Amino acid sequence: MRILLTNINQLFQVRDVSESIVSGEAMAVLPALENAYLLIEAGKIRGFGQMSDFSIPSADRQIDCTGRMVLPAFCDSHSHIVFAQPRDQEFVLKIKGASYEAIAAAGGGILNSAEALSQASEADLFSAAKARILSVVAQGTGALEIKSGYGLSVASELKMLRVIQRLKAALPLPIKATFLGAHAIPSRFQGDKTAYMDEVVNEMLPNVAAEGLADYIDIFCERNYFDAGDVSRLLSAGAKYGLRAKVHTNQFSSCGGVQAAIAGNALTVDHLEVLPENDLEALVNSDVIPVALPGCSFFSRLPYTDARSIIAAGKSLALASDFNPGSAPSGNMEFILSLACIQLRLTPEEAINAMTLNGAAAMELQHQVGSISVGKAANLIITEPMDSLAFMAYDFGNSTIWKTLINGQELPS
Repeated sequence: MRILLTNINQLFQVRDVSESIVSGEAMAVLPALENAYLLIEAGKIRGFGQMSDFSIPSADRQIDCTGRMVLPAFCDSHSHIVFAQPRDQEFVLKIKGASYEAIAAAGGGILNSAEALSQASEADLFSAAKARILSVVAQGTGALEIKSGYGLSVASELKMLRVIQRLKAALPLPIKATFLGAHAIPSRFQGDKTAYMDEVVNEMLPNVAAEGLADYIDIFCERNYFDAGDVSRLLSAGAKYGLRAKVHTNQFSSCGGVQAAIAGNALTVDHLEVLPENDLEALVNSDVIPVALPGCSFFSRLPYTDARSIIAAGKSLALASDFNPGSAPSGNMEFILSLACIQLRLTPEEAINAMTLNGAAAMELQHQVGSISVGKAANLIITEPMDSLAFMAYDFGNSTIWKTLINGQELPS
């Protein structure tokens, strides 16, 4: 099927397919064409250019984009979108002053989600997660990473990952699966973290690998959870199965997670709300991609990642939603765009680069999605009529997205 977009006010993120990530000062540049067209064929971007150079080919469908912007769909490289129940009761506790760590110590937080998930059927988890994904696609997401981590037992972690595999098969957007068994220490192992790590490494991981259930592994490196030694152990074990890591670290403290992730050839380090100079320097001298999660900072009243220092140091940066029931219960990447500009002080161009091409790179999908490039999937955002890209971030709380196309098609709601 051939689909033709015409009279595009501005077509953003126009790049050669060989461009895979942008860093430092280059993040402020978002290549664009004015008064453009874009041709989609068999779900791929077949061609694009300016209307003045355009000879209208035959097409099965034509979409007039007069006054509208077109850009790649957002690439959300960090989510926990498979879960059993929301945690709105804890939300009230937070309003009353309870901290994330205090709620967790009282049996809430991740352990709360793990208990609910253990009781949920695979069918129910799949149905709920599919509905959430269709919702975030309507909000502009065109590629997604999903973590396990609310299982915390062999059976429940495998159940979560099987659900993610079902979602991959049922939905047309790219989805990456991450095994996050080391998300928290379950109640049955309280006081014996080493024994739980033994279960993660010696029982969970071999089963995950045997069934081919994960693309990546992950671990929450933080005080009262897992330390840098645990990161090194897990990443070494994962490497034996060909599983690269995406590491949660520096959410509340700097505890060696950045350095352990770099030493273990991790793809990304995510959160980084705490980023001392030695951790930033280590990142700059590595290939690891920093991922900021401003939705978590907003909802949990945490400091925001120092994105300006990361970019000023010449490093790349990705942005993701952290959609989860406890600390960031929204997958709306358009709101993440607003937060990135308002709170992280990124320009709209820097933020869009972080949410598209760099977000794709944070899932190793940069050759499939993330830019307007011939041969990439036609996973696109068509905006409402507007005069500038900045309006997308400025008009926070309102949707500026008219259509999201996945492989050139709108998904049913």
